[in-house]
Amino acid sequence: MSALDPSSYTDTQEALARCRRYRKEHGLYGVVDSTLGRIMLEVGAVGAVTMPAELGRQVRGQLVARHRCGPIITHPRSGRWTFLTGPMDGSYLDTELFADLFRDCASVALPGSSIVLPSPSDEHSGYRLWVHPPEGDFRPELAEVLAATRECRPVTG
Repeated sequence: MSALDPSSYTDTQEALARCRRYRKEHGLYGVVDSTLGRIMLEVGAVGAVTMPAELGRQVRGQLVARHRCGPIITHPRSGRWTFLTGPMDGSYLDTELFADLFRDCASVALPGSSIVLPSPSDEHSGYRLWVHPPEGDFRPELAEVLAATRECRPVTG
């Protein structure tokens, strides 16, 4: 998509409408990157944990069982899921946690980094989709998602 491509205007307009809905209905204060038509969200007030889809399915099961599942984004091409959480805390500085997550190919997004929310153009291409769409402005605490991730980690021996 380029500035001269007529579809880029439509994609951007659809992304702007979706971004407004994310803000109003879900408290996800993203901004639209008009060159790509993507909705970018800065990590801070919203946290994010990314992991392989297989582990993500297990973590989602744990959170659903506890009635604490929040928004989850799938990245089908890379086989990864991103769990949106409540505000970031200092846990990303915990080296033991970092090592545990690293072993499982999971990570916590750093404050100030950006994640991309599903936009209409992503959904049309199947590039980025909601596994569990936002419900109101609920997001589990970062600690809840991290605890469920640790509980579901594969047993190595």
